[in-house]
This record gives sequence, C-alpha cells and structure tokens, in this order.
Amino acid sequence: MSHNSFGHLFRVTTWGESHGPAIGCVVDGCPPRLALTEADIQPFLDRRRPGQSKFVTQRQEPDQVRILSGTFEGLTTGTPIALLIENQDQRSRDYGEIKDRFRPGHADLAYELKYGIRDYRGGGRSSARETAMRVAAGAVARRVLEGVTIRGALVQMGPDRIDRAVWDWAAAEENPFFCPDPAAARRWEAMLTEARKSGSSLGAVIELVAEGAPPGLGAPVYGKLDADLAAALMSINAVKGVEIGEGFAAAALSGEANADEMRMGADGRVLFGDNHAGGILGGISTGQPIVARFAVKPTSSILTPRRSVDRFGQEVEVLTKGRHDPCVGIRAVPVGEAMLAITLADHLLRHRAQNPDAPGEARLPRN
Repeated sequence: MSHNSFGHLFRVTTWGESHGPAIGCVVDGCPPRLALTEADIQPFLDRRRPGQSKFVTQRQEPDQVRILSGTFEGLTTGTPIALLIENQDQRSRDYGEIKDRFRPGHADLAYELKYGIRDYRGGGRSSARETAMRVAAGAVARRVLEGVTIRGALVQMGPDRIDRAVWDWAAAEENPFFCPDPAAARRWEAMLTEARKSGSSLGAVIELVAEGAPPGLGAPVYGKLDADLAAALMSINAVKGVEIGEGFAAAALSGEANADEMRMGADGRVLFGDNHAGGILGGISTGQPIVARFAVKPTSSILTPRRSVDRFGQEVEVLTKGRHDPCVGIRAVPVGEAMLAITLADHLLRHRAQNPDAPGEARLPRN
C-alpha cells in the first residue's frame, strides 16, 4: 500500500494495523542536537490514549512509546527517528461476524474494491489506531517548533456549539472533551451518555490554534501552507471538512468586514485589526495565530442495525460489536494538534532552506 508518508523535509511515515503486534513511525529530516526522550513524547500520547473515560473506547492500551533510533544521549542525531508502540489489548474475535460484511460508513468496501483484500480486525490500516503514531511524530515536530504554542479544543458536539465569549483554554484540560466552555462540557456529558446508551454516536468540530509561528511559512501556488494543512487534517480518520480562519463563514461577510486591516506598531511590527484569514494570506503565514477547524463525522461503528452488502453480493444487516468511541472527535483533538505541528515543522525547515536570513517576525524596515 502506497502513500503512507507525509511531509517533505520533515517527513513522517507510519506503519501498522489496529490488531497487529505493533504500530510505529519513522520521522526523517529532524534536525540534530534537539533534546528528545520518550518522556517528551509520552504526555501527548496520554492525552489521546483510549480508555480514559466512559466517553471514549474502552480498549485498554498504555500506548508506551519506545525510541528505537535517531537519538543519542537524549539528543536527536539528524538520522531517522524510529518510534514504536506495541498493541496489547486487541479483541479480534469481536469482528469475526463481519469479516465478510461491509460496515456502512467505514472504509471496508473501498479497501475491498481497491486492493481485493482487507484486514477486517478493527479496520486494519484504516483504523484510528494509526493516529497514535501521528501524535508521537507530532511531539517530535514540537521540538523543532521552538517558541510556537499549538493547542486544540472541541468547539461543537453534534449540533451544540460552545459559547465563544467564555472561551477558557485552562478549562479545556479539565474535562474529558477538551472543551473550553465548562457549561457546554456539562451539556455534552448528558448528550453523549444518551448516545452511548442507545448505541448511537455524535460528530464534532475541533478548532486548532498555533501561536508564535513566524511569517513566511508556505509558498505560492502549489506549496501553500493552508493547502498542506488542509491535506494534513483531511487525512485524519473520519474528517469530512476543513476550514482555515473564517472558513465557510467568510462567504457571508462583505469585503469590508472580511479584510484584516493593518497598521504599523511603534516598534516596526505590522499589527492586524482582525484575523479572518486565520494567519495565512496567499498560502503564506503572516505571523498572526494560525487558526483551523475540522469536522469529524459521527462514529460509524454503532449498535443500530444498518442495511449493507457482503463480499458475495448478498444484502445483509450489519451491527457492529466491539469497543468504539461514541464521539471520535474527542480523541481527534490531540491528533489534529499533531498534524498541525508536523505541517508547521515541515514548512519551517523548507522556509529556512530557501530563506536562511528571513526575519522571524512581521517587522518591516524603518525608513
């Protein structure tokens, strides 16, 4: 199977299946002499780890990462960094009844039509289990992004959105939903409990913000930062939409309202009146916070029988057993953060290669 790598100068290749012995990744292009140990990676994996609350899959995986190569005495060496996580709580028997049936909403049929073979145990390569290695690679990318803060939050579950007037980043780390609105988190607890008990699921919208990214990341036309970021986020399992900055809401604004007016600061920095562009203009970062959102569909593995077909051309009903997230968007928050970090690290290295003397902030020369 091709296309398992992402990035150019900072390149991540993942491997492994949901119910295989292990999953892993290789991070190539990481600069040397950066401090990196398992302890720098594990906290990010712990945020994504399954089984932490009743609102996520109860699969019990410690997700303990091992660094197999690319470091020496706690520093990166500039050689490929190999990372490994062993799978420890697979229950392949849960999928025996659907090995010949295609689950509606899943990649089963598409994989069968493309390859003529598929690993039906937990979805194999199409499982969200693969995203653990993206989070591990994202932790490495953060070491490259010195001075850049990357955070994510769940801003909508089902039809219920947060109140942005009470946004609190600290609150997002104090509830199981990564929600920056405590009142919304309490509503979502009731919503998701009801969905879980009924065997159904809910979708979600995640917002990502990168602060401190320098201007100049990205390139015109085919190397646009927002295009690569959209591709990175769309590659996450179950993601069905991505928007940068104001996104689709920009279509309802006038040109005057959408334009981010600029003025000069006393220290020569360019100041913006707003950030409808999400920190990216012409595919190139401006030094403003980079803002992106992505929509995750409801988990397709549900207990309600759905009509489908099997490998033999027969119409069947499918009821998915096993342990699944009633809202896959919850654990997608650290995954989205990781993909944003990987994309920015790749573009930062590209920018340094072409423009080694470029300024690191939005400052214009004074006359």
